[in-house]
Order: sequence, then C-alpha cells, then structure tokens
Amino acid sequence: QSQLVESGGGLVQPGGSLRLSCAASGFTLDNYAIGWFRQAPGKEREGVACINSSGGVTYVADSVKGRFTISRDNAKNTVYLRMNSLKPEDTAVYYCAALIKGRGLFSKCLSSTYVMDYWGKGTLVTVSS
Repeated sequence: QSQLVESGGGLVQPGGSLRLSCAASGFTLDNYAIGWFRQAPGKEREGVACINSSGGVTYVADSVKGRFTISRDNAKNTVYLRMNSLKPEDTAVYYCAALIKGRGLFSKCLSSTYVMDYWGKGTLVTVSS
C-alpha cells in the first residue's frame, strides 16, 4: 500500500525551529514531486513549499520565504521541511503530498491541492510561548 507519513511536529516557542520529515512507503519518491501544505483551524489548506523529483527546483510560499526550506534525500525516500524563525501564525497541521512527474503539473503544486496524487495524514505544529 502506498502511503506518506509525516513526522517531526510538536510544540515550539516563537522564534524556534523544527524539521518535518515526509517518508514514503510502498513506492519510491524519486518519481514524484513533493509538496508541503498546511491547514490552520478554520482556514483552507495552503501550499507551503514544493520540490521537483530531482530536487533541482523548489517553490516556496511568500509567507514562509526566507524561513522555511524544502529538501529531499531520494536515497532515504524522504523529503524534509526545515522551519526556522517560527511564528504563532505558522501553527497548523502540516501535510506532505506527492505528485507524479511527467504530467506537467509541477508549476501548480503550491496553488492547486487537487493535482496531488497521494497525501499523508499530517503532523501538528504548534508555535506558542
């Protein structure tokens, strides 16, 4: 069974850092672009960062640019989201999702959740003092 599993969430103080991981089982990530998304209570799910299958191209949302970095290690079948200088407004459930390469949809990764093929169940990040 193909699935994505997020980990690394938790409670952190404002200004702190976390690294989220997205691990795949049942399939290899090197055929997929990966996106990180988040959903805060009462808000729509939004794209945070996306990385293409080779890791050579990334998109990062303006709201987190300069603070969040997406990276991948295909040998470990894992994608990461490094989050620095966290703010209370970063509090949300963070999801990773996979988009198979070759369909020309990577440019829509941040803006269109419906193009993604697989989703994880999410990990909660709470930024609070």
